[in-house]
Amino acid sequence: MRVAVFSTKPYDRDFLTTANAAAGHDLDLLEPRLSVATAALAAGADAVCAFVNDDLSAPVLERLAAAGVRLVALRSAGYNHVDVAAATRLGITMVRVPEYSPYAVAEHCVGLMLALNRKIHRAHNRVREHNFALTGLLGFDLHGRTIGVVGTGKIGVCVARIMAGFGCRVLASDPYPNDEALAAGVTYVPLKTLLAESHVVTLHCPLTPETHHLIDEERIAQMRPGVMLINTSRGALVDTRAVIRGLKTGRIGHLGLDVYEEETELFFEDLSDQMLRDDDFSRLSTFPNVLITGHQAFFTEEALHNIAATTIANLTAVERDGADGVTGPARVC
Repeated sequence: MRVAVFSTKPYDRDFLTTANAAAGHDLDLLEPRLSVATAALAAGADAVCAFVNDDLSAPVLERLAAAGVRLVALRSAGYNHVDVAAATRLGITMVRVPEYSPYAVAEHCVGLMLALNRKIHRAHNRVREHNFALTGLLGFDLHGRTIGVVGTGKIGVCVARIMAGFGCRVLASDPYPNDEALAAGVTYVPLKTLLAESHVVTLHCPLTPETHHLIDEERIAQMRPGVMLINTSRGALVDTRAVIRGLKTGRIGHLGLDVYEEETELFFEDLSDQMLRDDDFSRLSTFPNVLITGHQAFFTEEALHNIAATTIANLTAVERDGADGVTGPARVC
């Protein structure tokens, strides 16, 4: 199968090439992101392989379909950037990587908590300047604190287990309680209760119309003053401007982000020689109690291996058995 692979970085090339060695697909590894302007690069391909910030809106899918593409293989679990209705209408099969390493994201999430609490990023910069003063670096024991986990899928459960190991009280909110979370000692409560009682709130739910701006002005007002908010899930779960106001008032005492609602034009690119035009992101970057990473929570050897292996397996299954070759959670439409 000939596959146009968009948004490839050197690490993508390495892992995909290794995973494809036995399968033998013809991978055209392309650096540009998929968009209306770049969709023509897929001409002659049987399939397109896309990442989280590629554009899979109806106009792009229509161009792909016109070029003969009948399969889109996502190198991600989330598919909120896909117009699923348009894909179905156009007869394009959509497959994804439903899970790759929940430990990767969970461990990064906890890393953000620790770094923010103990101000490790600020301490590192001080020591590099030979400033060994401790003033302004005071943290708190996580042991005995209440951690609120919003969404208890595989990643949320991993976070809950880790925080239980720290000796934390773990609350969770999810319309579908998870037996594994309960076994880990998690207590399910309504979201309003979780926000009011948690010292740390961490988000692990998918982005849907119902969860868009889940954390908004009203929900921030329900939080414990000085709360730590962590988002390693999807950027648009959080209303950025509401969060900025929460930081200014002190309602939000610490903010850790690995995702950002307008990240498409920022993340995964080296923009160090450019002026950022995103005023909200620039404003967030000025707060000393904010720590932002560029969508790297997934970025471990194990996760990249699993993403590549599952992507190649999805391509092979569709090539071998047609559109019904992939079923279950890996099949989007």
